Amino acid sequence: MKFKIDRFILAIIAVIIFAYNVPQFGIEGSRFPISTISSVGFFLIFFFYGLKLSPSQIKSGLYNWKLHMLVQLSTFVLFPLIIFMCYPFVNTPEQHSFWLALLFMAALPSTVSSSVVMVSVARGNVPAAIFNASISGIIGIVITPLWVGLFMEKSGTDFDYSSIYINLIIGIIVPVILGISLQKYGHALALKYSKQLTLFDKSVILLVIYKSFAESFYNNIFSSIKLFDFAILFLIVIALFFIVFYIIGFIASKLKFSTEDTITAQFCGTKKSLVHGTIFYKILFKNTAASSVILLPLMIFHASQIFIISIVASKLARR
Repeated sequence: MKFKIDRFILAIIAVIIFAYNVPQFGIEGSRFPISTISSVGFFLIFFFYGLKLSPSQIKSGLYNWKLHMLVQLSTFVLFPLIIFMCYPFVNTPEQHSFWLALLFMAALPSTVSSSVVMVSVARGNVPAAIFNASISGIIGIVITPLWVGLFMEKSGTDFDYSSIYINLIIGIIVPVILGISLQKYGHALALKYSKQLTLFDKSVILLVIYKSFAESFYNNIFSSIKLFDFAILFLIVIALFFIVFYIIGFIASKLKFSTEDTITAQFCGTKKSLVHGTIFYKILFKNTAASSVILLPLMIFHASQIFIISIVASKLARR
């Protein structure tokens, strides 16, 4: 069986290499307005998401409440609690930065596109996947800042919830509502050009990743990260994925879920959105010392989850 490396993962690696060699376009004071472009880009991402959203499919998934509860509790409670259990072992400022980055990743909502696609490939409950992936992004606007803010406040960092929620509402809720309100005119077009819109989404994410790493390389932030520390971080991220994946599977079996519902629970409950992660990162960590490494666990997790779930989905598709 042949496995292909996801092109987006290769693009992320290429962007990081480019940021290392050519960081000047992403640093503060650069003439290239990456921050403005990415802000407009994220607004359009969620606007197009609102255009594509299918109200009928969302309604059809409302009745399977046990499945929805398991997915959302796994996403916003189980993931962060596992990371929280490691907090007593954090002793140095460097360890705290990595731990906060892991907590940020753990508190993020599920991703929409890959969750639905992988559930479809594995022949799971697709309407329920659409519902959970969609509602997860809305819940994350409230829950993610609460988890992160709790520990940033303890570290003495200024964390203004009102400003954060206003920015998240303007950046996510407003364009989604605008897109939904204009579905009569643009829904069919958004679906027709779905692949092109996905490419646009990824381009905006790559732009934010470039800026983050360009600033970090320019300021020699990663010079303090040892290869051993990176390897440990990688193992933690992989272990976290499998722990949550099998806990969800165990609970699903106890609740007597069908195979289709179990697939949806495990696939949606273990996903973390790189789209939401990058926009949350821009709002939550723009003025903090830890911001340079915040996206690192998320990108490792994103690459890992795509690779692992692709293998699992391919096997389940043949059942």
